[in-house]
Order: sequence, then structure tokens, then C-alpha cells
Amino acid sequence: MATYVLGISGLYHDAAAVLLKDGCIVAAAQEERFSRLKHDAALPVRAARYCLETAGIQAADLDWLVFYEKPLRKFERILSTAVATFPRSWRSFPRQMHAWLGERLWLRTSLTSAFGVAPDRLLFCEHHLSHAASAFYCSPHENAAVLCVDGVGEWATTSLWRGSGSVLEPVSEVRWPHSIGLFYSAITAHLGFAVNEGEYKVMGMAAYGEPRFREEMDRLLRLDAAGGFSVDLDTFSWHWHPTQAATARLEARLGAGRFPGTPFTPRLAPGSASASEIDASQRHADIARSAQEATEAALLHLVQHAHRTVEADALCLAGGVALNAVANGRIAAEGPHAHLWVQPAAGDAGGAMGAALWAWHAVLGNPRGAPLTTCALGREVGRARTAELLADVGARFEDLGDEAPEAAGVDLAAGKVIAWVEGREEWGPRALGQRSILADPRSAEVRERVNRSVKFREPFRPFAPSVRAGAADRYFDIPAAAAAPSRFMLGTHPVREEAQGTLAAITHVNGTARVQVVDAEASPRFDQLLAGFERESGLPVLLNTSFNLKGEPLVSTPVDALAAFARSDLDTLYVNGFRVERMR
Repeated sequence: MATYVLGISGLYHDAAAVLLKDGCIVAAAQEERFSRLKHDAALPVRAARYCLETAGIQAADLDWLVFYEKPLRKFERILSTAVATFPRSWRSFPRQMHAWLGERLWLRTSLTSAFGVAPDRLLFCEHHLSHAASAFYCSPHENAAVLCVDGVGEWATTSLWRGSGSVLEPVSEVRWPHSIGLFYSAITAHLGFAVNEGEYKVMGMAAYGEPRFREEMDRLLRLDAAGGFSVDLDTFSWHWHPTQAATARLEARLGAGRFPGTPFTPRLAPGSASASEIDASQRHADIARSAQEATEAALLHLVQHAHRTVEADALCLAGGVALNAVANGRIAAEGPHAHLWVQPAAGDAGGAMGAALWAWHAVLGNPRGAPLTTCALGREVGRARTAELLADVGARFEDLGDEAPEAAGVDLAAGKVIAWVEGREEWGPRALGQRSILADPRSAEVRERVNRSVKFREPFRPFAPSVRAGAADRYFDIPAAAAAPSRFMLGTHPVREEAQGTLAAITHVNGTARVQVVDAEASPRFDQLLAGFERESGLPVLLNTSFNLKGEPLVSTPVDALAAFARSDLDTLYVNGFRVERMR
């Protein structure tokens, strides 16, 4: 009889479900892809149902259901913090009690009821242990240092682990309220972006700035000789204020925050802005650059400590901060480890995968299996059903079947911007050729068009390139340590100087790009598409961005794809081998 383990995360952000069959990943999906609510935090009932349906089993067939953190330990931290920071915490305490005295505190009952499992089949894994397991057990490394950095779990905000075989051993941790993740989120809020959503916008904005606030950042995020760090708790208030991450001291140090939605017009992209608007935007860019560099320095500090403490030539990363692709690029280029591996869904969604793998290996005592080589683990709608849906909505389409990648390459070489939906959707936040918007990477005008009338997002945001594996070194300077993360678009690296003029649409203002190196074995159809474009254009590179509109999660089904297609300026939609033309 097969053993089934379902890991779940939820109730904060990026709820997800992951199903293992005898230790192998059957399916992995985030709840947002089903609810269409970006970063949906609800218990992932629909994502779990999808996982069970993929395996052809019922909830009664599950051997274990594993939640990705320990709620009572988190509740202990909240109570202790409220007492320690009283009377400043008087406003946050009632709000937290309202949330915790409901579903969260009685989570065991909620989980057994929602997922239909017996109480004795339910396990709880620590938050950072779930992160560590998601990185180490998915990696190809028998021995590794494992570093987890996020906002906060139960108590830990940063943790170091020693991975060996099937064993994960805790080494050290930094505890609440000192947090790199919350430091970066506080700067995100100061710059007018939504927390847990806008951090990647800060990364994009940072490229336009200079680090003139770096001394201030180093006072806010302080590194210590023991390999850890602390934050300035007189400036930050996330540990006692219900809604504000920082006190008035932050504005005193950095100047007024940016009002959400304010146009961003720095000196490198001034447009028609006035001198005062350019100055304000430049200050915001300089803040972003300073915070980004301080974060990179802190992570390199932690990585150096990990290398001194854990004897291994491989480093595995997880936690939301591990999605900072710019920092990952520096860790790969400047860090001491020969190999870097990053969990593709490094945030809380990945905790669901880690919780399931922890149960399989650490609780049940099973040996390591094959490493994770693909993110195509989500929902798929078959070709027959896709054809029915297209016919039902009266779409103008043709069935190209196996010829679709070649046809898409021809369309792209002709200057069209296309959407590409193929097979199972991606696990994690990056579009890797399953749910992508694609365009010719040579034209800056194409970049502006995709930002303006396809994605409907800020013009300063960069786009990623996808490149065929054999050609990557001709166009990008990717460190050897970043070989694995680059397959999942998890590192930012320099575009070679001689290629920057050619790849104008994907080269950011600082000469870098967040690269995806496409492996033909792991992604055969996407590699065929790149090959088709290369035959037409001579370039084995495409602009690749996620197929979603502003404020929405990635499309999941053909229905989602058609809805996004109708509301954007895309030229053509390819979905499961069908080419859909716009109705004009």
C-alpha cells in the first residue's frame, strides 16, 4: 500500500497544499490559483482537493496531514511580546486575541474538519523547520548548510541548519523581533508598496538609485561579530503596533515616505516630470538601493557564518527573503559555497512542501529521494477539455498540436506579444514557460508596451529573460554556484556587455537580468519554442514574464487565460497546443 502525506500552509499568506506518494511529489499548488485571490491565506481546501484528485484518492486515504508551523508556540510568542511591550501594545493585543481565539488557536479541530482526516493523523512541524526541509530535501546535496530567512515563524526569524542525508539538525537562530524580512517589508511600506507584495518592486526600484542612505540602513540593521544581526527597535514597531512597522524615527532618518501610486520618475527615467518630482523619486530610489545593499550585506554575513559553522560546500536557502533574486546573485558570485540551491517557492507556500517532506524523512524515517527538477506540479486542463472551452466561448482558434512551439516562435520573431499556457502550472511565483507572457527581447519598445498595456504595471519594472541552456554563457555572466537557481529564475546576474544592446527589453537599467536557463529535458515544449524563435531570429533568448494582470495571481486554467487575454493588449494566445486569435 502506498503512503500518502499531505502538507499544507495557510492562515498568513500564500496558502498551499503539497501531496507526496511514497515520498515523491505528486502535486503542489497554491490556493490563490483556485480562488483567484492573490496571496490567498485561507486554509488551502481547494488546492488540497486538486492534489487528491491528481492522485486519484480521497481524504480517507491520507496517512498523514502536516501543518507547516506550530500555532501554540506562535501564540506563546504573541502573548509574551504583548506583555513585554505593554503599554505600547494595548492596541495590537485585542486585535491579535480576536484572530487567535477563533480559528487559529483551535486549528487542530479546523484542520480535521476541513480536510477530513482523523486527529491522530495530524502533525505540526515548526515553521523554520518546514522551510529548511523544503530547501534541503528538494536539493541534490547529501550534505549542506541550510539557511532560512523570513519575517518570523514561531520565534525564529533566521535559522541555520546542518543537513546530512535525511537528518536536519538545528545549529543557530536569530529570534523575534529582530528580522531581516520585516526590515525589508518596513522599507517596502515606506516606499508606498504593499507588504508581502511589493518587495520585488523595491528590488526593481533599487537599480535606479545610489546607496546614499547606506549609513542610516547600517544603523537600522546591525551585524554582529558572532554572525548574527539586530534591528533598531526604537525605529521599528512591528512587535507592538497593530498596523505600522515603523515609528516616526524612520521618516526622521530617511525623509517622508512615498505615497502609494505616486509616479516614479528618477534621473535615469525622468519622462516629463518636474525637477521636484525627479528629486523626490530619486530619493526613493536611493532609499531602495540602500536597503537592498544592506540586506545583501546581512545575507552575505549570514552565509559566511554558515560556511564557518557547517562544513559543507553546498548552501540551501528558503524563507521569503530567499526570493530576493539580486541577493541570491551576489551570494552565488561572492559567497564561499561552491553550490547554491534555493527552494522555488521559498515563502510560506514552500512550507507546505517542507512540512510533508519533514514528515516523510524525519518522522517516518525514510531515505532521501530524487531532487526537485521541475516546477510543473500544478493544475492541468487536458486538450480535449480545452477545445470544448474554446468552442463554448466562440473563440477563433486552430489546433496546431505539436507544431505550436514552432508557430509561436514565428509569431514572436514577427514582433507579436503572446501568452503561452502549456501543461501543468508552475509551483512558486515565477513563470517558467507553463504560464508565461513572451516577447522578442531585442526591443525596448516591446518592454514598454508589455508594462503599459499588457501587464498594466509600473514602467520601471524589469523583465526576465529565458535562454536555452547551451547558449546562456554567451549572453549572461552566471556564476557556477548559481547553476541550479538559474533553472528556476531565482538569481539576478549581469548581462554581458556585448549583449546588452541586443537584449534591450530584458536588460535592467543596471545591466542585469533575472535569468531562467531552460533545460530541454525538464521543459521540452518551452525549449522547442525557444528553438523556433532562434531559427527565425538567430537569438535563443526570449522576454518571459508571468501570465497575469496587475493584482491577480498567475492564470491557472484556459478560462483564466481567456479572461486575461480579453482584457489585455496581447496579440495571440497559445493554450495547450491551440492558437487563439484576438476577435477584432
